[in-house]
Amino acid sequence: MSYLFAPVPPVTVPVEGTDAFPVNRIFCIGQNYAEHIREMGGTDTSVEPVIFMKPASALTLGPDVAYPPVTTDLHHEVEMVAAIGPDGVIAAGIGIDLTRRDLQGMAKKRGGPWEIGKAFDQGAVMGALRLGPPPESGPIRLSVNGVVKQDGDLGQMNRKLPELLALIGKYFALGPGDLVFTGTPSGVGPLLPGDKVSAEIAGLPPLSFHMTDRKA
Repeated sequence: MSYLFAPVPPVTVPVEGTDAFPVNRIFCIGQNYAEHIREMGGTDTSVEPVIFMKPASALTLGPDVAYPPVTTDLHHEVEMVAAIGPDGVIAAGIGIDLTRRDLQGMAKKRGGPWEIGKAFDQGAVMGALRLGPPPESGPIRLSVNGVVKQDGDLGQMNRKLPELLALIGKYFALGPGDLVFTGTPSGVGPLLPGDKVSAEIAGLPPLSFHMTDRKA
């Protein structure tokens, strides 16, 4: 069988000391830290986490990330990311869920899906993966231009990774190549062109990138 056109090359994430991780799907968890729920206006911190998705094409490794079109309110959300292999979780890394907050808010008011606010190009920034079990506790931080904006601990997650995987598994069959963004602590806020962003999570490779101007 021949193709009508050349297939799109696979999206990959680097893995420390080994081959690249081929990305299939990106699952994201919302509302998994109590303080973040409160800062977004929620009152029930025991609410079941929200599951949403980003396409693999949204993933970028930097070091430059273009400010996305349409929005005037782009927010950062640092998260631990679990990488799924043939037999379960095989690695973890740092991810930043970029959110067009104004467009997400518009979608919420209309009762519609969040894709325009979450699933855009370069909306999922990833650092390198580290093989082995993901950390269960330890600092998770994000700084903008050297100023700490998000400062939490993985132990503050309302639902730990095994619970999140079970929750996703109720609705989807997780498989090799899937990435799971596990939620963000409080302190989310705006980014502007020119900002330098850095993130760290205990035991994982650091992540940094430069926010550039909108693409012409």
